[in-house]
Amino acid sequence: METKTPRESLTVLTDLVLPGETNYLDNLFGGELLARMDRACSIAARRHSRRIVVTASVNHVAFSKSVPVGSVVTVEAKVSRAFTSSMEVFVDVWIEDRQSGERTKVNEGIYTFVAVDETGKPVPIPKIQPETELEKERYDGALRRKQLSLILGGRMKPKDATELKALFLD
Repeated sequence: METKTPRESLTVLTDLVLPGETNYLDNLFGGELLARMDRACSIAARRHSRRIVVTASVNHVAFSKSVPVGSVVTVEAKVSRAFTSSMEVFVDVWIEDRQSGERTKVNEGIYTFVAVDETGKPVPIPKIQPETELEKERYDGALRRKQLSLILGGRMKPKDATELKALFLD
């Protein structure tokens, strides 16, 4: 199976925040933003695997700044690491200043998707080769995040989490 780069899965969704998508403070509902993030991540995972993909988990979401009505929101997602059938997808959310066009990062998240066949059975996916420094950082961190998730879910013993243990032994 051919190795791919994160760039090949890059998905960019840009949209406008409308009044019906906001709360009483005229800011985008968190759930609406999560849905946009999930869609972008799903497309990125599908681009990487070229298979049916399902959301396995939302591992991290950070709402750093509110997103006001009328904002132009850009959601950028790409696969940060591929395992046997699962892949971690990192997503960044930006808004544009209405006057200057300057972009501000307002949110980020980490999703896990699994590639499956038509019966829902997990299938193998291509490995990934990071290119940029940020991609390499996210790639390296993905294994630690996966091990932590497996430990918290009771599917791995802490003593077997070699990447996590290495953080504390250095």
